[in-house]
Amino acid sequence: MKADENLSSSLEDYLEAIYHIIQEKQASRAKDIAQRLNLKGPSVTGALQTLSQKGLINYAPYDLITLTPKGKKAAKDIVHRHQTIRNFLTNILHINETEAEMNACKMEHNISPAVLERLIQLMKFFELCPRAEDHWVEAFEYYNNTGELQEVCQRCIDISSKEPMGKNKS
Repeated sequence: MKADENLSSSLEDYLEAIYHIIQEKQASRAKDIAQRLNLKGPSVTGALQTLSQKGLINYAPYDLITLTPKGKKAAKDIVHRHQTIRNFLTNILHINETEAEMNACKMEHNISPAVLERLIQLMKFFELCPRAEDHWVEAFEYYNNTGELQEVCQRCIDISSKEPMGKNKS
């Protein structure tokens, strides 16, 4: 779910860029945003005017650009979605950083809060599950590459199948 239902993916990218630039440089200018997003000045100016009209940024030509409280909240939400998805892709699915970053950028705009929360819970579960131990990611990678379970996975399955019915299998 978007922080503001009227924000396009493109406008979300602008907010995210502004947020990161302010974090890095303590200030943001239109040229910084254009450079970060690899865009031309006129495109950036139009987007900044739209974000300003929506009350998300403080903008005046040739001046510093700042986030309003509403804009900062929206930007933090966008950044959180992006980081969560990127972490899932890299830490859980073992996607390389470049591909994970590219896909996280696409996915962040359309993920619902409920799905995002489930991803977060799944990552926490894998961190806490005593059966996952330290090697479950490697076991998944092995399975992904070979189509076969490692011996340690088979032992876990054997243990689970011996538990009385009706007990939670975690």
